[in-house]
Amino acid sequence: MKKHNFYAGPSILPQETIKATADAVLNFAGTGLSLLEISHRSKEFDAVNVEAQQLFKELLEIPEGYEVVFLGGGASLQFCMAPFNFLNKKAAYLKTGVWAKKAQKEATLFGEVIEVASSEDKTFCYIPKNFEALVPADVDYFHITTNNTIYGTELHKDPDVKVPLIADMSSDIFSRRIDVSKYNLIYGGAQKNLAPAGLTFAIVKVDALGKVDRKIPTMLDYKTHIDAASMFNTPPCTSVFAALQTLKWLKAQGGVAEMERRKVVKADKLYSEIERNKLFKPTVIDPADRSYMNICWIMNDEYKELEKEFLEFATAQGMIGIKGHRSVGGFRASTYNALPEESVDALVATMKEFEAKH
Repeated sequence: MKKHNFYAGPSILPQETIKATADAVLNFAGTGLSLLEISHRSKEFDAVNVEAQQLFKELLEIPEGYEVVFLGGGASLQFCMAPFNFLNKKAAYLKTGVWAKKAQKEATLFGEVIEVASSEDKTFCYIPKNFEALVPADVDYFHITTNNTIYGTELHKDPDVKVPLIADMSSDIFSRRIDVSKYNLIYGGAQKNLAPAGLTFAIVKVDALGKVDRKIPTMLDYKTHIDAASMFNTPPCTSVFAALQTLKWLKAQGGVAEMERRKVVKADKLYSEIERNKLFKPTVIDPADRSYMNICWIMNDEYKELEKEFLEFATAQGMIGIKGHRSVGGFRASTYNALPEESVDALVATMKEFEAKH
């Protein structure tokens, strides 16, 4: 039976990425050595590192004056690293989920933090309206989390504000076109839409660095990693290699514009079934706030006793990873770039079959 991978992260990768990485683990670039044991200073891996950074820039149309760096520590380390480098006196944050809340908490260690708006009052099931008008003009930056994996909300466009943006794009990077020039920093963990766990990406506006009064530890200074071309310390070589394979796949498939088209098709199919099916209901009511990457739903009140049965039924049909986050329950299907449309079709068919059964 075919397995359909809806895990939220680590998550589905293109088959091309998995095969090329598996081959490289056995014999990397004809060296006779495994990717797991190759020196990160070798000319073969250096070529991988350089090409991955170049493709990153090409696919996102990153303008001059920005650099892409590969780091460790996940997005959680960036919650600290971003204010360390960019918060001089005051920053603004939009609180739309658990990860946004954690990022905001870390920033309070470095300066004044303005909470522009929050959706915590309704368990983060919506995006606050008109938040852009509430961003103070005198902040060093405005931080957003573009997609909220746990609660299934998403910002579908770059905010229109008069201050630099910083964004956590861990789970929707390469799924829509971005005006990178609006941002001082875009960062994310790669394990949701790009590569295996262990790799963090950061797109940094170079001339925005060096503006804070504090001293920055060497490892937490973006300039350190830019100057060393992501080689200041040993990078996660296997994850960088896998990321390059995914970037090649993205380009071959038609790039970000094609991913944007596909994600809407997949999400529309699943949201339509959730709303049609008498057993289920969406957790995010306003379609404008719904995530295209993490689609969340629960049983209708009169069918709550069927939740465990549906999860077991769907798993038996090959639907893997649809259990909702432990903090909210229900169900979640992550429809990242690498997930084929046929997997969404299979999930929809499973939901219809379960409805007919009851």
